[in-house]
Formats: sequence, C-alpha cells, structure tokens
Amino acid sequence: MSFTIGFIGLGAMGSLMADNLLQAGHTLRVWNRTPARCNPLVAGGAQAFASPAQAAQGADFVVSMVADDAATAEVMLGAGGVLETFRGQAIIDCSTNSPAMARRVAQAASAHHTAYLDAPVSGSLAQARGRELVFMVGGDAQAVAAATPLFEAMGRMVRHMGESGSGATVKLINNMMSGTVNAAIAEAVSVAEAAGLDVMKVGELLAEGAAGCRLMKTKIPKIAARDFSPQFQLGLMDKDLRYFLDMARELDRPVPMASAARHQMQSARLAGLGTQDVSAVFAAFGGQAPAPKK
Repeated sequence: MSFTIGFIGLGAMGSLMADNLLQAGHTLRVWNRTPARCNPLVAGGAQAFASPAQAAQGADFVVSMVADDAATAEVMLGAGGVLETFRGQAIIDCSTNSPAMARRVAQAASAHHTAYLDAPVSGSLAQARGRELVFMVGGDAQAVAAATPLFEAMGRMVRHMGESGSGATVKLINNMMSGTVNAAIAEAVSVAEAAGLDVMKVGELLAEGAAGCRLMKTKIPKIAARDFSPQFQLGLMDKDLRYFLDMARELDRPVPMASAARHQMQSARLAGLGTQDVSAVFAAFGGQAPAPKK
C-alpha cells in the first residue's frame, strides 16, 4: 500500500529517510528551509512546496526531521505550519525534541483531530541510508500501527514506548549514553597518544574488551586521522545533552556523568567545533584542533 507523505526537513538524515520512502513507492510532498535541498528528491519524483502547510495538505502522513524544539514549534505550530492544513492519519516526528515539546504538539494535533507520534531514531547516516534505523515511538497505539509501513521503509525496528513524550524520553536517554561514551573515548585517546601508543592498535584492543561498542569502532579511527567530517554533529549532541539535563532536573534525578559530558560538548561547541563530528570533542581533551581540510 502506498501513501501520500508530506516530508518536512531534508538535512543529512532527513534526505536519506525521504529517499527511502520514495523508493518504497510512496508519493512525497517535500519542504525544506533551504529549497535547493529538495532538488534531488524532485528529480526522483517528489514535489516540492513553499511551506510545511502546503507540503502537508492532502497528505496521509507527515514525517518531520528537524533540528530542535524551536524548529519543531515553527514547522508544526507556527504560521504556515503543518497543523494549519494537515488532517491525515498521523504526524511522525523523527526529530530529537524534548518530551515537553512532544506533548505540546500532540495536544495541538489532537485539537485538529489527528495523531502526533514522537518517533525519534537511533542510528546515523549509514543506518539511515541502509534502512536500518530504530524508531522509539510515543503516542497513540493505533496511529503507530497505521504508520508501520512507513517505519518499515525507513528502518529495521519500531517500538511503541507509551504515551506522548515517551519516545522523546528514550531518545534523550540514548543520546546521553552516546554523548558520554564519545567523551570517554576522546579522553582515552588523548591519554593513549600522550603515552606514545599506537591509537589504532589501542582501539582494536579496547573494542574487543568489556567496554567495546560500535562507537569505538567508528570514532577512534576518526580521532586518529583527525577526520571530523560530521556523521553526527557535535552541536546537536550538545543540544541533546542539554535537553536530557533539563528532563533529569524535572524528574529530580542526579546525573553527574551526563553533566560532565555536556560540559565537554559545550566547551567544544563554544570553541567553534559545533558543525564537526561529535568525536571532535577530542580537541577539548587533547588540546588539538582538527587537521585542516585538504
């Protein structure tokens, strides 16, 4: 079964997800703040529009992938936003938002008699390209079931976590753990280099130990090569850790490790590394800026 989908936000992740929906046979109506990013999808059969409201009008579903709460509020609730026109089955918001924002948009969508799913993803560019994303979803169970063909076209797993905001909550927990591990990897590499060790050999051994994980296999080589081309931008990780700390404060939970990791990400962002890969947090530990681009 094919659907008409309004897709909002064609950044590095969104463009890959939208293309997978297009390849699965769905009809795409797309919008992006920078219109030129629509061109590759238009060449593949999508139709571009001048506002989120226009892209959403007449669609069965809307999928959104934007940067943060402010962008979500603008494209969903602002003038020319999705809720001005969308009356389809569900909005699937894959952005990493705060739970409070997810609940706010869900309430507004309900007033328009449509469902809003906070459905952020686990995975980066390789997983988006290969349809291997994992979706953690909050919202109405029937809407989740109806949207399953879309999730299957973009990823390998979907889990309904509960009411509105629960998907966003799990995503912030996930990114807190990822950010903390990234900071720990950068600290470890800094010490290994200072000790005169071969970082790639160190990384190979660490990845086989009890603490081994996918991040070690992807981030240690990037640090060793000083290749900080973005897979996931450091500035976005800093934002996600900030949202996590706000959520933990609301829940009255102590989170000292997350606080330390956020301090490092914030320092690196303020040092001008926000658009680099999250592994560029290494510069905050090692005192070494990324190598100049060739």
